[in-house]
Amino acid sequence: MKKVLFTSESVTEGHPDKICDKISDAVLDALLEQDPYSRVACETCCTTGLVMIMGEITTKAVIDYQKIVRETVREIGYDRAKYGFDCDSCAVLSSVHEQSPDIALGVDKSLEAKNGEIVDTFDTGAGDQGLMFGYACDETPELMPLPISLAHKLAIQLTAVRKNHTLDYLRPDGKTQVTVEYQDDVPVRVDTVVISTQHSDSVTLEQIREDLIKHVITSIIPENLIDGETKIYVNPTGRFVVGGPAGDSGLTGRKIIVDTYGGYSRHGGGAFSGKDPTKVDRSACYATRYIAKNIVAAGLAKKCEVQLAYAIGIAKPVSVMIDTFGTAVIDEALISEAVQKHVDLRPAAIIDRFQLRRPIYSATAAYGHMGREDINAPWEQRDLAPVLRAELLK
Repeated sequence: MKKVLFTSESVTEGHPDKICDKISDAVLDALLEQDPYSRVACETCCTTGLVMIMGEITTKAVIDYQKIVRETVREIGYDRAKYGFDCDSCAVLSSVHEQSPDIALGVDKSLEAKNGEIVDTFDTGAGDQGLMFGYACDETPELMPLPISLAHKLAIQLTAVRKNHTLDYLRPDGKTQVTVEYQDDVPVRVDTVVISTQHSDSVTLEQIREDLIKHVITSIIPENLIDGETKIYVNPTGRFVVGGPAGDSGLTGRKIIVDTYGGYSRHGGGAFSGKDPTKVDRSACYATRYIAKNIVAAGLAKKCEVQLAYAIGIAKPVSVMIDTFGTAVIDEALISEAVQKHVDLRPAAIIDRFQLRRPIYSATAAYGHMGREDINAPWEQRDLAPVLRAELLK
């Protein structure tokens, strides 16, 4: 029997990097609400007493950047100075300019369209070159790897007990981590749980540990996965009063592994938040997740990884790869052929399939972009599964 331990982490919306992701996606949503064809590449950074927005934005929309920043930070929970960061008193700087016209040339009309190879409405090119991965497996109901699924659920619960005042001494910044033991590639138990959470100066470590085990860990981790050897660490440094931007600087796109599969699957390197869907870093990653999930949901494989790659200004991907790690019940080549028959992988077609020109992105900025059935993320639909099943499992 082969035993291995695998670990994934998540962070709360009050983590400095996630504050930045949340602000960038709040800006994107505000722009798309007024102008669905906005071209957006919005980056945010933050540190003690300061938020800065920067990037390239071409839009007909007119928005109040200051207001969006302050409302987003307030919603996260940094609304008073004693928390180390205050939405009303922090400085907000903006340095935004229009998208390069050289990039727009390739996005507005693809090379294939210019050559007459594409004659339909899906004639725009990819906004950049790059490679994207999507993954799914049958370890959880949402078809995600168990370690990242549990880490996200712990982070969501940690935020919930703070916001509903069950544990009113908690502050917005926090991190979770879960180590799962696998036996012959099957998850069998949770080996280690780590939670670090920002807190007021008035509470003891003993109280925090007792409360988090009761209200967070035992309410999320299934009882059958915890045993006498499971290790639980709560605020292992012993103190976490200084947090958020006062404790560490934040930057958009610095939590790409948290955003995807917790390291369980490969990653192409591109971040999501603050990017409109013409950026294949975002939209194509959603498409690869959709394909992988539907392959597993169709019963064609127990696990599946999909890779796409694009060239800037070209609509069709330069490569499509499907790997089921030996778990497919039919030839992978047949699966790949069926997928490409039923899913148009040109950026404009992906945008159309999932209706991505809507203000739906703020909800994805924390607690993962994949497996988010709780927010009805369109790339989490399983509508392709019965089509694939009927065609391939005759």
